[in-house]
Amino acid sequence: MSRTGALSAGAGAGPAGEGTSARAGWTVAAAPLLAALTALFAVFLTGFDQRSAMPPDVAARFYGFFLDRYPLFAFALVYGLVRILCAVVAPGAASPVRRALLGLAGLAALLAVSLYPTFGGLVLRAGFGTGSMAFLTNTPLWGAYALGAAVAALLFGLAMGVPIGLATLRRRAPEGFWRRVRRGLATAALSFLALWLAAALLGLAREAGIGLWPRRAFTADEALRAALVLIAATLPHALMSFVRIRRAEPPRRPSLKDRLRPM
Repeated sequence: MSRTGALSAGAGAGPAGEGTSARAGWTVAAAPLLAALTALFAVFLTGFDQRSAMPPDVAARFYGFFLDRYPLFAFALVYGLVRILCAVVAPGAASPVRRALLGLAGLAALLAVSLYPTFGGLVLRAGFGTGSMAFLTNTPLWGAYALGAAVAALLFGLAMGVPIGLATLRRRAPEGFWRRVRRGLATAALSFLALWLAAALLGLAREAGIGLWPRRAFTADEALRAALVLIAATLPHALMSFVRIRRAEPPRRPSLKDRLRPM
């Protein structure tokens, strides 16, 4: 085989590998949003609401002020849980054991800050409390709301993002240490801004006309409105996840088999 043929085979393998990698990145980034929408439409199709039969202890833990005021947080929690699962299951440089352990820790942490002692957990309580105190100290309503949404987004993002970052961190990277630090801080800041926007939009779900769920079942129009709010809230973070996945992937080099393959 000529040298030209070997180089052509290696060059031809590159775009195909990049295309496959891009599709995998989109799959990992889009799966959490699709899971949240699937959960929403499952609730709509089954007519599930507060009147549905549930064990008393479970109902007492979930139904209350925070689910009534911020109903779409239930589907945001689905988004976060699936985001952790996708990050630790996707191929990467970290060992399977590290990914599994940190993935389980991330799932436990996100469930804890979102559901303990009852629905909303520390995430919604801290956000609501911060916004309320800010408003009581003469902060304008929009400023108090934004501050509360920021606190909720920060807690949710830390519980979801720290385990993902540790689980997918490469010990040996081709770039320098400080460059990795700067890039990591920039990614974290943009991810936080995306979650901040998500928290602000999800908190306005009632104003967007999603109805009275869980006090009664979704109508078709209300389910559609809730889906649009979910998409608008989570799409920026899904895009950030895709960018992070793509940047974390090392450049693909043609294998020896590819380079020696005859034309």
